[in-house]
Amino acid sequence: MLKIYGKSTSINVRKVLWTCAEIGLPYALEQQSDAHRALNPNGLVPVIVDDGQALWESNSICRYLAGKHGRTDLLPAEPMARAQVEKWMDWQATELNTSWRYAFMGLVRGSAAHSDAQAIAASAAEWNRLMTLLDAQLASTGAYVAGGQFTLADIALGLSLNRWLSTPIEHPALPALQAWSNRLSTRPAYLLHGANGVP
Repeated sequence: MLKIYGKSTSINVRKVLWTCAEIGLPYALEQQSDAHRALNPNGLVPVIVDDGQALWESNSICRYLAGKHGRTDLLPAEPMARAQVEKWMDWQATELNTSWRYAFMGLVRGSAAHSDAQAIAASAAEWNRLMTLLDAQLASTGAYVAGGQFTLADIALGLSLNRWLSTPIEHPALPALQAWSNRLSTRPAYLLHGANGVP
């Protein structure tokens, strides 16, 4: 059985759990441990062990699971269609995550190292700017992040949406984003691993 190392409250672990739920894939979730740290030189979660091999980086894990189980609805086989999904997953992991980190750590986690009011405001402003870009993308597709159907891009960014909505900052009115949130909320796996009260 697939082993997943990490806490179910971690945003990156939840990407993997949501992907497993969409696929219908059984797994064993284990807490972070010395054994896990030996599998990932970064000491971060999630890490999976499947068929005796370890893999880390949440987006890579999601791609692997979709590919292994033939879920071309979640990750298309055609190169350009696949790249469109991966583009938004990579944007989430680099641009979007970088924008929210300071504001989230200060306002939600209460980190003493993230308490500068100006830095929090700057982080929140950049976060909102990028969510406005996502809103424009969703307005153009009229449905999901990479087009007309739900993909791994919606898993990665759906968790980011939940974190954005859960953080006490000013949220601009973004109607396409709200409509997408409503669509995601019809998916049981999103309610279980995304909009479940955990930021």
